[in-house]
Amino acid sequence: MEKAVKRRRYDNSRRQAQARATRADVVAAARRLFVEGGYPATTIEAISEAANTPVGTVYRLFGSKRGILAAVLDVAFGGDDEPVAFRDRPAVQAALAEPDPRRLLDAFARICRELLGRAAPILHVLRSAAMVDPEVADLLAITARQRHVGQSRVARALAERKALADGVDEGAAADLIYALMSPEMHRILTVERGWSVDRYEQWLARSLGALLLPVRSRTMGADPHSSSSTTVVR
Repeated sequence: MEKAVKRRRYDNSRRQAQARATRADVVAAARRLFVEGGYPATTIEAISEAANTPVGTVYRLFGSKRGILAAVLDVAFGGDDEPVAFRDRPAVQAALAEPDPRRLLDAFARICRELLGRAAPILHVLRSAAMVDPEVADLLAITARQRHVGQSRVARALAERKALADGVDEGAAADLIYALMSPEMHRILTVERGWSVDRYEQWLARSLGALLLPVRSRTMGADPHSSSSTTVVR
């Protein structure tokens, strides 16, 4: 009777780690080149050279230059390459669970400040490239829809707490949040007008509260020592 041969279990964890590291190198190189030289002028060959990665590998990992840009955006939004949706990030979940409406908006003002601090340069690349590239225009539209859906959760959280001002329904609240927390508004204030990120965050928290919350809720629960509740935006 033949003796059964025990097969060795294949472990591809090392290969997966190498692929992830290569992907991160390409994303970092692409972000730098996109921001420095613009999307249209940046070729996959240039990204390949900057990342020290064969062109064929770049295509295998991302499929196209648009795919690379989408990956750069994902990392900019999340702050890392972990496969976790932004809505499932701990900071977002904690903010949505905050029972006090004022503190909830303060938390999202901080999240927006941090996210746009990372993502604003590449979002500007995205918007500029969308003017001349239909595929990028489609990516911009997808990104905008996803942002509106995500920020609508803030409006829903306020509505569930019955914390919206008179005359502001959930849909209107979602649109106001979408406008105030937009990359365009962030760029106008922090780049064109030279505001500090602290000033931007304070303005955003105050503006969200002033437009969305009933008068009685605009100061209830606010931390008297927090910058958003005590500092005048000048």
